[in-house]
Amino acid sequence: MITGELKNKVDRIWETFWTGGITNPLDVIEQFTYLLFIKQLDEVETKREADAAVLGYEPDRIFPDDAQEYRWSKFKNLGDSAKMYALIQNKVFPFIKNLHSDSDSAYSRYMGDAIFKIPTPGMLSKVVDGIEGLGLDEASEGGDTKGDLYEYLLSKVATAGTNGQFRTPRHIIKMMVDMVQPNPGDTIIDPAMGSAGFLIEAQTYLREHHSDLFMDDAQREHFNNTMFYGNDMDSTMLRIGAMNMMLHGVENPNISYRDSLSEFNTDEEKYSLVLANPPFKGSLDAEAVASSLLKVTKTKKTELLFLALFLRVLKKGGRAAVIVPDGVLFGSSKAHKQIRKEIIDNNKLTAVVSMPSGVFKPYAGVSTAILFFTKTGAGGTDKVWFYDMKADGFSLDDKRQPVQENDIPDIVARYSNLEAESSRKRTEQSFFVPVEEIKKNDYDLSINEYKEIEYVPVEYPPTEEILSNIDALESEIQAELAELKKLLKK
Repeated sequence: MITGELKNKVDRIWETFWTGGITNPLDVIEQFTYLLFIKQLDEVETKREADAAVLGYEPDRIFPDDAQEYRWSKFKNLGDSAKMYALIQNKVFPFIKNLHSDSDSAYSRYMGDAIFKIPTPGMLSKVVDGIEGLGLDEASEGGDTKGDLYEYLLSKVATAGTNGQFRTPRHIIKMMVDMVQPNPGDTIIDPAMGSAGFLIEAQTYLREHHSDLFMDDAQREHFNNTMFYGNDMDSTMLRIGAMNMMLHGVENPNISYRDSLSEFNTDEEKYSLVLANPPFKGSLDAEAVASSLLKVTKTKKTELLFLALFLRVLKKGGRAAVIVPDGVLFGSSKAHKQIRKEIIDNNKLTAVVSMPSGVFKPYAGVSTAILFFTKTGAGGTDKVWFYDMKADGFSLDDKRQPVQENDIPDIVARYSNLEAESSRKRTEQSFFVPVEEIKKNDYDLSINEYKEIEYVPVEYPPTEEILSNIDALESEIQAELAELKKLLKK
Protein backbone atom coordinates (compact mmCIF):
# COMPACT_ATOMS: atom_id res chain seq x y z
CA MET A 1 0.00 0.00 0.00
CA ILE A 2 1.40 3.38 -1.03
CA THR A 3 0.96 5.95 1.72
CA GLY A 4 2.40 9.17 3.08
CA GLU A 5 5.20 10.94 1.25
CA LEU A 6 5.48 8.33 -1.52
CA LYS A 7 1.77 8.73 -2.28
CA ASN A 8 2.21 12.51 -2.46
CA LYS A 9 5.14 12.11 -4.86
CA VAL A 10 3.11 9.83 -7.13
CA ASP A 11 0.22 12.30 -7.05
CA ARG A 12 2.56 15.08 -8.16
CA ILE A 13 3.77 12.98 -11.11
CA TRP A 14 0.15 12.22 -12.02
CA GLU A 15 -0.61 15.94 -11.90
CA THR A 16 2.31 16.58 -14.26
CA PHE A 17 0.78 14.18 -16.79
CA TRP A 18 -2.67 15.69 -16.30
CA THR A 19 -1.66 19.33 -16.66
CA GLY A 20 0.52 18.39 -19.64
CA GLY A 21 -2.50 17.13 -21.57
CA ILE A 22 -2.47 13.36 -20.89
CA THR A 23 -5.83 13.06 -19.12
CA ASN A 24 -6.86 9.45 -19.85
CA PRO A 25 -5.91 7.54 -16.67
CA LEU A 26 -4.92 4.40 -18.59
CA ASP A 27 -2.64 6.49 -20.83
CA VAL A 28 -1.02 7.93 -17.71
CA ILE A 29 -0.49 4.44 -16.26
CA GLU A 30 0.95 3.20 -19.55
CA GLN A 31 3.43 6.09 -20.01
CA PHE A 32 4.36 5.91 -16.32
CA THR A 33 5.02 2.17 -16.74
CA TYR A 34 7.24 2.60 -19.80
CA LEU A 35 9.51 4.97 -17.91
CA LEU A 36 9.55 2.73 -14.84
CA PHE A 37 10.47 -0.18 -17.10
CA ILE A 38 13.34 1.77 -18.66
CA LYS A 39 14.61 2.66 -15.18
CA GLN A 40 14.33 -0.90 -13.90
CA LEU A 41 16.13 -2.32 -16.95
CA ASP A 42 19.07 -0.15 -15.92
CA GLU A 43 18.79 -1.40 -12.32
CA VAL A 44 18.78 -5.02 -13.52
CA GLU A 45 21.82 -4.32 -15.70
CA THR A 46 23.64 -2.66 -12.80
CA LYS A 47 22.96 -5.66 -10.56
CA ARG A 48 24.22 -8.07 -13.25
CA GLU A 49 27.39 -6.04 -13.60
CA ALA A 50 27.97 -6.06 -9.84
CA ASP A 51 27.40 -9.84 -9.58
CA ALA A 52 29.68 -10.48 -12.55
CA ALA A 53 32.43 -8.31 -11.06
CA VAL A 54 32.33 -10.30 -7.81
CA LEU A 55 32.24 -13.71 -9.51
CA GLY A 56 34.63 -12.82 -12.32
CA TYR A 57 32.61 -13.40 -15.48
CA GLU A 58 31.23 -11.30 -18.33
CA PRO A 59 27.56 -10.39 -17.64
CA ASP A 60 24.67 -10.92 -20.06
CA ARG A 61 23.96 -7.40 -21.24
CA ILE A 62 20.59 -5.77 -21.81
CA PHE A 63 22.27 -2.65 -23.19
CA PRO A 64 25.06 -3.42 -25.69
CA ASP A 65 28.16 -1.23 -25.82
CA ASP A 66 26.66 1.03 -28.48
CA ALA A 67 23.48 1.53 -26.42
CA GLN A 68 24.94 2.53 -23.07
CA GLU A 69 23.54 6.04 -23.50
CA TYR A 70 20.02 4.52 -23.39
CA ARG A 71 20.41 3.66 -19.70
CA TRP A 72 18.40 5.66 -17.18
CA SER A 73 21.48 6.41 -15.11
CA LYS A 74 23.07 8.02 -18.19
CA PHE A 75 20.30 10.10 -19.75
CA LYS A 76 18.80 11.36 -16.46
CA ASN A 77 21.98 13.46 -16.01
CA LEU A 78 22.10 14.93 -19.53
CA GLY A 79 21.11 18.35 -18.19
CA ASP A 80 19.40 19.29 -21.47
CA SER A 81 15.71 18.34 -21.52
CA ALA A 82 15.47 18.69 -25.32
CA LYS A 83 18.39 16.29 -25.85
CA MET A 84 16.92 13.81 -23.34
CA TYR A 85 13.51 14.01 -25.04
CA ALA A 86 14.99 13.36 -28.49
CA LEU A 87 17.08 10.46 -27.15
CA ILE A 88 14.15 8.75 -25.41
CA GLN A 89 11.65 9.35 -28.22
CA ASN A 90 13.92 8.38 -31.11
CA LYS A 91 16.24 5.79 -29.57
CA VAL A 92 15.38 4.54 -26.06
CA PHE A 93 11.69 3.90 -26.70
CA PRO A 94 12.24 2.06 -30.01
CA PHE A 95 14.99 0.10 -28.21
CA ILE A 96 12.65 -1.20 -25.48
CA LYS A 97 9.91 -1.96 -28.04
CA ASN A 98 12.31 -4.23 -29.91
CA LEU A 99 14.14 -5.56 -26.89
CA HIS A 100 13.06 -9.18 -27.30
CA SER A 101 14.76 -10.94 -30.18
CA ASP A 102 11.83 -13.32 -30.75
CA SER A 103 9.21 -11.45 -32.77
CA ASP A 104 6.57 -13.99 -31.71
CA SER A 105 7.13 -13.47 -27.99
CA ALA A 106 4.44 -11.99 -25.74
CA TYR A 107 6.68 -9.02 -25.06
CA SER A 108 7.12 -8.26 -28.77
CA ARG A 109 3.41 -8.72 -29.50
CA TYR A 110 2.16 -6.34 -26.85
CA MET A 111 4.96 -3.80 -27.03
CA GLY A 112 4.69 -3.64 -30.83
CA ASP A 113 1.85 -1.10 -30.76
CA ALA A 114 3.14 0.85 -27.77
CA ILE A 115 3.21 4.61 -28.37
CA PHE A 116 5.32 7.24 -26.64
CA LYS A 117 2.79 9.98 -25.88
CA ILE A 118 4.64 12.46 -23.66
CA PRO A 119 4.32 15.66 -25.71
CA THR A 120 7.12 17.98 -24.55
CA PRO A 121 10.71 17.90 -23.25
CA GLY A 122 9.70 19.93 -20.19
CA MET A 123 7.01 17.45 -19.20
CA LEU A 124 9.32 14.47 -19.73
CA SER A 125 12.02 16.10 -17.61
CA LYS A 126 9.56 16.66 -14.75
CA VAL A 127 8.31 13.06 -14.90
CA VAL A 128 11.84 11.60 -15.02
CA ASP A 129 12.84 13.73 -12.02
CA GLY A 130 9.65 12.66 -10.23
CA ILE A 131 10.25 8.95 -10.82
CA GLU A 132 13.89 9.30 -9.76
CA GLY A 133 12.65 10.90 -6.55
CA LEU A 134 10.33 7.99 -5.71
CA GLY A 135 13.24 5.91 -4.47
CA LEU A 136 11.99 2.75 -6.18
CA ASP A 137 14.55 -0.04 -6.38
CA GLU A 138 12.54 -3.21 -6.69
CA ALA A 139 15.03 -4.88 -9.00
CA SER A 140 17.75 -4.90 -6.36
CA GLU A 141 15.69 -5.07 -3.17
CA GLY A 142 13.15 -7.69 -4.21
CA GLY A 143 10.16 -5.76 -2.88
CA ASP A 144 6.87 -5.05 -4.55
CA THR A 145 6.80 -1.26 -4.55
CA LYS A 146 6.09 -1.32 -8.28
CA GLY A 147 3.11 -3.59 -7.70
CA ASP A 148 1.86 -1.26 -4.97
CA LEU A 149 2.32 1.61 -7.39
CA TYR A 150 0.16 -0.13 -10.03
CA GLU A 151 -2.50 -0.76 -7.40
CA TYR A 152 -2.56 2.89 -6.43
CA LEU A 153 -2.60 4.09 -10.05
CA LEU A 154 -5.42 1.71 -10.91
CA SER A 155 -7.44 3.13 -8.02
CA LYS A 156 -7.49 6.38 -9.98
CA VAL A 157 -9.25 4.75 -12.94
CA ALA A 158 -12.94 5.56 -12.58
CA THR A 159 -13.97 2.40 -14.43
CA ALA A 160 -11.70 0.09 -12.44
CA GLY A 161 -14.54 -1.19 -10.25
CA THR A 162 -16.58 -2.37 -13.22
CA ASN A 163 -13.59 -3.67 -15.17
CA GLY A 164 -12.30 -5.69 -12.23
CA GLN A 165 -8.87 -4.05 -12.47
CA PHE A 166 -7.96 -4.42 -8.83
CA ARG A 167 -4.60 -5.87 -8.03
CA THR A 168 -4.72 -8.67 -5.49
CA PRO A 169 -2.60 -7.65 -2.46
CA ARG A 170 0.83 -9.24 -2.70
CA HIS A 171 0.72 -10.79 0.78
CA ILE A 172 -2.49 -12.64 -0.16
CA ILE A 173 -0.93 -13.85 -3.41
CA LYS A 174 2.17 -15.00 -1.55
CA MET A 175 0.06 -16.89 0.99
CA MET A 176 -1.76 -18.75 -1.79
CA VAL A 177 1.46 -19.59 -3.63
CA ASP A 178 3.15 -20.75 -0.41
CA MET A 179 0.19 -23.04 0.23
CA VAL A 180 0.10 -24.72 -3.20
CA GLN A 181 3.93 -24.91 -3.46
CA PRO A 182 4.62 -24.73 -7.24
CA ASN A 183 7.21 -27.21 -8.49
CA PRO A 184 9.51 -27.22 -11.54
CA GLY A 185 7.20 -29.55 -13.44
CA ASP A 186 4.14 -27.33 -13.14
CA THR A 187 2.44 -25.50 -15.99
CA ILE A 188 0.79 -22.48 -14.41
CA ILE A 189 -2.03 -20.24 -15.64
CA ASP A 190 -3.87 -17.15 -14.48
CA PRO A 191 -6.82 -16.72 -16.89
CA ALA A 192 -7.47 -13.16 -15.62
CA MET A 193 -3.87 -12.08 -15.08
CA GLY A 194 -3.95 -8.28 -14.82
CA SER A 195 -0.37 -7.19 -14.16
CA ALA A 196 0.72 -10.85 -13.66
CA GLY A 197 1.05 -10.76 -9.87
CA PHE A 198 0.29 -14.48 -9.38
CA LEU A 199 2.76 -15.52 -12.09
CA ILE A 200 5.45 -13.24 -10.65
CA GLU A 201 5.01 -14.72 -7.17
CA ALA A 202 5.04 -18.28 -8.55
CA GLN A 203 8.35 -17.72 -10.32
CA THR A 204 9.76 -16.10 -7.17
CA TYR A 205 8.75 -19.18 -5.14
CA LEU A 206 10.45 -21.47 -7.65
CA ARG A 207 13.66 -19.43 -7.59
CA GLU A 208 13.72 -19.56 -3.79
CA HIS A 209 12.73 -23.22 -3.28
CA HIS A 210 13.89 -24.94 -6.48
CA SER A 211 16.94 -22.97 -7.59
CA ASP A 212 18.50 -26.18 -8.90
CA LEU A 213 16.01 -26.19 -11.79
CA PHE A 214 18.27 -23.67 -13.57
CA MET A 215 21.06 -26.26 -13.61
CA ASP A 216 18.91 -28.58 -15.74
CA ASP A 217 18.58 -27.59 -19.42
CA ALA A 218 15.09 -29.04 -19.86
CA GLN A 219 13.71 -27.51 -16.67
CA ARG A 220 15.26 -24.12 -17.45
CA GLU A 221 13.77 -24.24 -20.95
CA HIS A 222 10.35 -25.08 -19.46
CA PHE A 223 10.62 -22.25 -16.93
CA ASN A 224 11.41 -19.65 -19.58
CA ASN A 225 9.07 -20.79 -22.36
CA THR A 226 6.30 -23.21 -21.39
CA MET A 227 5.60 -22.84 -17.67
CA PHE A 228 3.74 -19.53 -17.35
CA TYR A 229 0.48 -18.61 -19.07
CA GLY A 230 -1.78 -15.60 -18.63
CA ASN A 231 -4.86 -14.17 -20.35
CA ASP A 232 -6.40 -10.73 -20.17
CA MET A 233 -8.67 -8.49 -22.22
CA ASP A 234 -6.91 -5.22 -21.44
CA SER A 235 -3.97 -4.41 -23.71
CA THR A 236 -2.48 -2.07 -21.11
CA MET A 237 -2.45 -4.84 -18.53
CA LEU A 238 -0.91 -7.23 -21.07
CA ARG A 239 1.92 -4.78 -21.75
CA ILE A 240 2.45 -4.23 -18.03
CA GLY A 241 2.36 -8.00 -17.43
CA ALA A 242 4.84 -8.72 -20.22
CA MET A 243 7.26 -6.08 -18.93
CA ASN A 244 6.77 -7.33 -15.37
CA MET A 245 7.59 -10.93 -16.30
CA MET A 246 10.62 -9.91 -18.34
CA LEU A 247 11.99 -7.79 -15.48
CA HIS A 248 11.64 -10.82 -13.19
CA GLY A 249 13.68 -13.00 -15.52
CA VAL A 250 11.03 -15.04 -17.34
CA GLU A 251 12.19 -14.83 -20.94
CA ASN A 252 9.09 -15.82 -22.88
CA PRO A 253 5.84 -16.09 -20.88
CA ASN A 254 2.73 -17.11 -22.82
CA ILE A 255 0.59 -14.02 -22.37
CA SER A 256 -2.46 -13.71 -24.59
CA TYR A 257 -5.15 -11.16 -25.39
CA ARG A 258 -8.10 -13.43 -24.80
CA ASP A 259 -11.55 -13.62 -23.26
CA SER A 260 -10.97 -16.73 -21.18
CA LEU A 261 -14.69 -17.51 -20.97
CA SER A 262 -15.41 -17.35 -24.71
CA GLU A 263 -15.68 -20.13 -27.28
CA PHE A 264 -12.34 -18.94 -28.69
CA ASN A 265 -10.55 -20.26 -25.62
CA THR A 266 -10.22 -23.96 -26.40
CA ASP A 267 -7.78 -24.87 -23.62
CA GLU A 268 -8.64 -28.20 -22.03
CA GLU A 269 -6.65 -30.30 -19.55
CA LYS A 270 -3.54 -28.26 -20.32
CA TYR A 271 -2.33 -26.87 -16.98
CA SER A 272 -1.29 -28.37 -13.65
CA LEU A 273 -1.86 -25.24 -11.51
CA VAL A 274 -4.39 -22.41 -11.62
CA LEU A 275 -3.77 -19.29 -9.54
CA ALA A 276 -6.38 -16.59 -9.99
CA ASN A 277 -8.56 -13.83 -8.66
CA PRO A 278 -11.07 -13.61 -11.52
CA PRO A 279 -13.29 -10.53 -11.94
CA PHE A 280 -16.60 -10.47 -10.07
CA LYS A 281 -18.21 -8.04 -12.46
CA GLY A 282 -21.71 -9.47 -12.54
CA SER A 283 -23.25 -10.96 -15.66
CA LEU A 284 -22.15 -11.73 -19.21
CA ASP A 285 -24.01 -12.32 -22.43
CA ALA A 286 -24.63 -16.08 -22.30
CA GLU A 287 -24.25 -16.31 -26.10
CA ALA A 288 -20.61 -15.23 -25.80
CA VAL A 289 -19.75 -17.88 -23.22
CA ALA A 290 -18.23 -21.25 -24.15
CA SER A 291 -20.94 -23.92 -24.22
CA SER A 292 -18.67 -26.35 -22.34
CA LEU A 293 -18.78 -24.01 -19.34
CA LEU A 294 -22.55 -23.58 -19.45
CA LYS A 295 -22.94 -27.36 -19.28
CA VAL A 296 -21.25 -27.31 -15.87
CA THR A 297 -23.15 -24.29 -14.52
CA LYS A 298 -25.82 -22.57 -16.60
CA THR A 299 -25.33 -18.98 -15.57
CA LYS A 300 -24.21 -15.53 -16.67
CA LYS A 301 -22.24 -14.88 -13.48
CA THR A 302 -18.53 -14.61 -14.19
CA GLU A 303 -17.37 -15.96 -10.83
CA LEU A 304 -19.23 -19.25 -11.43
CA LEU A 305 -18.16 -19.53 -15.06
CA PHE A 306 -14.51 -19.05 -14.12
CA LEU A 307 -14.74 -21.96 -11.66
CA ALA A 308 -16.09 -24.14 -14.47
CA LEU A 309 -13.23 -22.91 -16.68
CA PHE A 310 -10.62 -23.83 -14.06
CA LEU A 311 -11.95 -27.37 -13.93
CA ARG A 312 -11.88 -27.63 -17.72
CA VAL A 313 -8.34 -26.33 -18.26
CA LEU A 314 -6.72 -28.34 -15.45
CA LYS A 315 -5.08 -31.67 -16.14
CA LYS A 316 -6.16 -34.63 -14.02
CA GLY A 317 -4.35 -34.13 -10.73
CA GLY A 318 -4.00 -30.41 -11.38
CA ARG A 319 -4.72 -28.08 -8.50
CA ALA A 320 -6.23 -24.64 -8.07
CA ALA A 321 -6.07 -21.82 -5.54
CA VAL A 322 -8.63 -19.18 -6.49
CA ILE A 323 -10.37 -16.24 -4.86
CA VAL A 324 -14.18 -16.10 -5.02
CA PRO A 325 -16.79 -13.75 -3.55
CA ASP A 326 -18.59 -15.17 -0.52
CA GLY A 327 -21.79 -15.59 -2.50
CA VAL A 328 -20.21 -18.51 -4.33
CA LEU A 329 -20.01 -20.39 -1.03
CA PHE A 330 -23.67 -20.22 -0.07
CA GLY A 331 -25.64 -18.89 -3.06
CA SER A 332 -28.94 -20.74 -3.35
CA SER A 333 -29.49 -20.52 -7.13
CA LYS A 334 -29.33 -23.67 -9.22
CA ALA A 335 -26.11 -22.47 -10.87
CA HIS A 336 -24.40 -21.85 -7.51
CA LYS A 337 -25.30 -25.31 -6.29
CA GLN A 338 -24.25 -26.91 -9.59
CA ILE A 339 -20.69 -25.61 -9.45
CA ARG A 340 -20.24 -26.45 -5.76
CA LYS A 341 -21.61 -29.95 -6.39
CA GLU A 342 -19.25 -30.39 -9.36
CA ILE A 343 -16.20 -29.44 -7.33
CA ILE A 344 -17.16 -31.54 -4.29
CA ASP A 345 -18.69 -34.64 -5.90
CA ASN A 346 -16.61 -35.00 -9.06
CA ASN A 347 -13.30 -33.54 -7.87
CA LYS A 348 -11.51 -32.98 -4.56
CA LEU A 349 -12.17 -29.84 -2.57
CA THR A 350 -9.39 -29.50 0.01
CA ALA A 351 -9.90 -26.21 1.79
CA VAL A 352 -11.93 -23.02 2.14
CA VAL A 353 -10.18 -20.01 3.67
CA SER A 354 -12.66 -17.24 4.50
CA MET A 355 -11.12 -13.76 4.42
CA PRO A 356 -12.38 -10.61 6.16
CA SER A 357 -14.14 -8.02 4.00
CA GLY A 358 -11.39 -5.43 4.51
CA VAL A 359 -8.75 -7.35 2.55
CA PHE A 360 -9.48 -5.49 -0.70
CA LYS A 361 -10.13 -2.06 0.82
CA PRO A 362 -10.06 0.77 -0.06
CA TYR A 363 -10.96 -0.39 -3.58
CA ALA A 364 -13.66 -2.94 -2.73
CA GLY A 365 -15.38 -4.08 0.43
CA VAL A 366 -16.67 -7.44 -0.76
CA SER A 367 -16.19 -10.48 1.49
CA THR A 368 -14.15 -13.19 -0.21
CA ALA A 369 -12.77 -16.68 0.28
CA ILE A 370 -10.06 -18.83 -1.26
CA LEU A 371 -10.93 -22.26 -2.62
CA PHE A 372 -8.25 -24.95 -2.88
CA PHE A 373 -9.20 -27.94 -5.00
CA THR A 374 -7.74 -30.67 -7.19
CA LYS A 375 -9.20 -31.90 -10.47
CA THR A 376 -9.75 -35.64 -10.32
CA GLY A 377 -12.82 -36.17 -12.49
CA ALA A 378 -13.74 -38.99 -10.11
CA GLY A 379 -14.46 -37.37 -6.74
CA GLY A 380 -12.23 -37.72 -3.73
CA THR A 381 -13.60 -35.09 -1.34
CA ASP A 382 -13.85 -36.78 2.05
CA LYS A 383 -13.54 -33.79 4.35
CA VAL A 384 -12.96 -30.07 3.84
CA TRP A 385 -10.65 -27.88 5.91
CA PHE A 386 -12.09 -24.49 6.89
CA TYR A 387 -10.13 -21.54 8.23
CA ASP A 388 -11.66 -18.31 9.52
CA MET A 389 -9.08 -15.63 8.74
CA LYS A 390 -9.68 -12.67 11.04
CA ALA A 391 -6.53 -10.62 10.36
CA ASP A 392 -4.01 -10.36 7.51
CA GLY A 393 -1.40 -8.08 9.06
CA PHE A 394 -3.13 -4.83 8.04
CA SER A 395 -5.98 -2.82 9.47
CA LEU A 396 -9.29 -3.71 7.84
CA ASP A 397 -10.32 -0.12 7.16
CA ASP A 398 -9.60 2.04 4.13
CA LYS A 399 -6.15 3.01 5.47
CA ARG A 400 -4.83 -0.59 5.61
CA GLN A 401 -2.02 0.27 8.01
CA PRO A 402 0.28 -2.55 9.24
CA VAL A 403 -0.87 -4.19 12.50
CA GLN A 404 0.45 -6.99 14.72
CA GLU A 405 -2.50 -9.34 14.21
CA ASN A 406 -1.83 -11.67 11.28
CA ASP A 407 -3.28 -15.14 10.67
CA ILE A 408 -1.34 -15.78 7.43
CA PRO A 409 1.69 -17.59 8.95
CA ASP A 410 -0.71 -19.82 10.91
CA ILE A 411 -2.79 -20.57 7.79
CA VAL A 412 0.27 -21.58 5.74
CA ALA A 413 1.71 -23.71 8.57
CA ARG A 414 -1.56 -25.53 9.26
CA TYR A 415 -2.31 -26.15 5.58
CA SER A 416 1.09 -27.79 5.15
CA ASN A 417 0.25 -30.23 7.94
CA LEU A 418 -3.47 -30.95 7.59
CA GLU A 419 -3.15 -34.34 9.30
CA ALA A 420 -2.65 -32.52 12.59
CA GLU A 421 -5.90 -30.59 12.13
CA SER A 422 -8.18 -33.59 12.69
CA SER A 423 -8.47 -32.98 16.43
CA ARG A 424 -9.40 -29.29 16.12
CA LYS A 425 -12.77 -28.28 17.53
CA ARG A 426 -15.26 -26.14 15.67
CA THR A 427 -14.90 -23.41 18.24
CA GLU A 428 -11.35 -22.86 16.96
CA GLN A 429 -10.28 -20.86 13.89
CA SER A 430 -9.70 -23.95 11.74
CA PHE A 431 -11.35 -27.35 11.61
CA PHE A 432 -12.46 -30.17 9.30
CA VAL A 433 -16.03 -30.82 8.17
CA PRO A 434 -16.92 -34.25 6.70
CA VAL A 435 -18.28 -34.15 3.16
CA GLU A 436 -21.48 -35.94 4.20
CA GLU A 437 -22.40 -33.00 6.41
CA ILE A 438 -21.68 -30.52 3.62
CA LYS A 439 -23.93 -32.46 1.25
CA LYS A 440 -26.74 -32.50 3.81
CA ASN A 441 -26.41 -28.72 4.04
CA ASP A 442 -27.07 -28.30 0.31
CA TYR A 443 -23.33 -28.07 -0.43
CA ASP A 444 -23.07 -24.86 1.61
CA LEU A 445 -19.41 -23.86 2.05
CA SER A 446 -19.89 -20.90 4.36
CA ILE A 447 -17.78 -21.34 7.49
CA ASN A 448 -20.58 -19.82 9.58
CA GLU A 449 -22.70 -22.86 8.76
CA TYR A 450 -20.29 -25.14 10.59
CA LYS A 451 -18.35 -23.22 13.23
CA GLU A 452 -19.54 -23.32 16.82
CA ILE A 453 -19.52 -20.35 19.14
CA GLU A 454 -18.55 -21.05 22.71
CA TYR A 455 -20.75 -19.03 25.00
CA VAL A 456 -19.21 -18.15 28.35
CA PRO A 457 -21.82 -17.51 31.06
CA VAL A 458 -21.63 -14.05 32.60
CA GLU A 459 -22.51 -13.67 36.25
CA TYR A 460 -24.10 -10.38 37.24
CA PRO A 461 -24.48 -9.01 40.80
CA PRO A 462 -27.87 -9.43 42.51
CA THR A 463 -30.58 -7.00 41.43
CA GLU A 464 -30.61 -5.33 44.83
CA GLU A 465 -26.89 -4.58 44.56
CA ILE A 466 -27.27 -3.11 41.07
CA LEU A 467 -30.16 -0.86 42.21
CA SER A 468 -28.16 0.24 45.26
CA ASN A 469 -25.22 1.20 43.03
CA ILE A 470 -27.56 3.17 40.76
CA ASP A 471 -29.02 5.03 43.77
CA ALA A 472 -25.54 5.88 45.03
CA LEU A 473 -24.50 7.15 41.61
CA GLU A 474 -27.68 9.23 41.33
CA SER A 475 -27.05 10.80 44.77
CA GLU A 476 -23.50 11.67 43.73
CA ILE A 477 -24.72 13.32 40.52
CA GLN A 478 -27.34 15.37 42.40
CA ALA A 479 -24.79 16.53 44.98
CA GLU A 480 -22.33 17.65 42.30
CA LEU A 481 -25.13 19.38 40.37
CA ALA A 482 -26.16 21.31 43.50
CA GLU A 483 -22.56 22.39 44.04
CA LEU A 484 -22.35 23.59 40.44
CA LYS A 485 -25.49 25.70 40.84
CA LYS A 486 -24.05 27.38 43.94
CA LEU A 487 -20.91 28.29 42.01
CA LEU A 488 -22.93 29.78 39.15
CA LYS A 489 -24.90 32.07 41.57
CA LYS A 490 -21.74 33.66 42.92
